[in-house]
Amino acid sequence: MLIRCWGSRGSIAVSGREYVKYGGDTTCIELVSNHGDLIIIDAGTGIRKLGNRLIQEGRYRINLLLTHAHWDHLSGFPFFKPIYRKESRINVYGPQPTQDSVKRIISKTMSPPYFPIKLEDISADISFSAMGNDSFTIGSVSISTIPLSHPNQGVGYRFEEDGVAFVFLTDNELTHRHPTGLEYSDYTEFATGADLLFHDAEFTSEEYRHTKGWGHSVYTDTLNLALEAGVKRLGLFHHNQDRTDQEVDTIQEDCRRIISERGSRMECFAVSSDVEIELK
Repeated sequence: MLIRCWGSRGSIAVSGREYVKYGGDTTCIELVSNHGDLIIIDAGTGIRKLGNRLIQEGRYRINLLLTHAHWDHLSGFPFFKPIYRKESRINVYGPQPTQDSVKRIISKTMSPPYFPIKLEDISADISFSAMGNDSFTIGSVSISTIPLSHPNQGVGYRFEEDGVAFVFLTDNELTHRHPTGLEYSDYTEFATGADLLFHDAEFTSEEYRHTKGWGHSVYTDTLNLALEAGVKRLGLFHHNQDRTDQEVDTIQEDCRRIISERGSRMECFAVSSDVEIELK
């Protein structure tokens, strides 16, 4: 299982010299199975560059999984070039209750007066699947889901193939339960034993005094979850829109210090927009 990140920023894309190391694009993850199945998680601005590469490689069979409908996870979709190619076969999965509601979420990213091309006018063959919070498979990858603790509903994913597991829980507030969310212990259980966990780590404890209920976690809470779940590697994800490279480095080093003090061998790193990880 190969995992590439094309965007790890939260809320809005950013640019500037202070954001070069970790990147400014919003959420987009590429997962390639051992049998070549292509799975994309979210359509933040990072999906634009991924789409350019897929066109170059002539890859047109695509599975797109959405975590939720907030703009920073969808805004790249109209700029994803495979949707304008008639060769493309794209399956879109979402946590919404009906196929029609998944389609409506995508279509709103391409509606006048905000965008000049409508979803109905593009060339790709796109299907929409509402999987709710059910488990399902794509090729050789088994996918489990869990409701996120986040405003306006959302879903987290656990991907398993050939004995390895990758868990993706962004936009998940661990110490505040939103109406559609679950308890902290449920997320710990969901991530237990994962080879790799990407989890929302947007805020410091000081920032969280003013942002409780916004749907994002303090990085130390994310670290505690990973340690309790016994994951092998933790990727700190959904970097705050104003967090500079130097500040992200400071958070990463603080997490590594805590891990060492607790006698754990877990690897921890801040996810950059060009990271590539192969799980075997």
